[in-house]
Amino acid sequence: MKEYAVARELYAEDIRKIRELLGMTQREFAAFVGCSKRTVETWEERDTPITGPVVTLVDLLWRRPSMAIRMEIPERTARRRIYYMYRSMVCTVIDIDDRLRNIQIKNYVDDPQYCAFGVKVNPEYEDYLEFIESRCFPRTRDKMKLQLQELGLPFYDPLMIIMKTQGRMAEDEFWLKVEEE
Repeated sequence: MKEYAVARELYAEDIRKIRELLGMTQREFAAFVGCSKRTVETWEERDTPITGPVVTLVDLLWRRPSMAIRMEIPERTARRRIYYMYRSMVCTVIDIDDRLRNIQIKNYVDDPQYCAFGVKVNPEYEDYLEFIESRCFPRTRDKMKLQLQELGLPFYDPLMIIMKTQGRMAEDEFWLKVEEE
């Protein structure tokens, strides 16, 4: 069995120090590690060792605090934001300004197979249009009018289809979460 050079337990001071190093409040740290603010308060008050998955996460953050910054979701820069998801993992955040035909992205994974635009880090608006259409049924689909009618849509529009289907495809576990201002 493999062994790993990671901590096995933490103490209150360790939690406080990593949270301060990351510049997070107790509430922000709780959101980051997926627990309640009360749990973070308890960790920071306890006299006994802390164990569990948070220990490995904190150990990794001590070694690479920049990971927390890298995972931050930036403020929106446009009226529409699309999250490209794999299961429950955010892979790419896409901000779209249709009026200016401009997009900005941030990838949260290194593997291009999980990035919305593959290896492209500065995609063009046309790449975005191709991308959302790729998450829909084809324009040439047999009996497309029936499919559109089933979705309650008057015509083929990839964004409208995505809003109804979340861009889910039968053959994969990727999907899109769309937010509009």
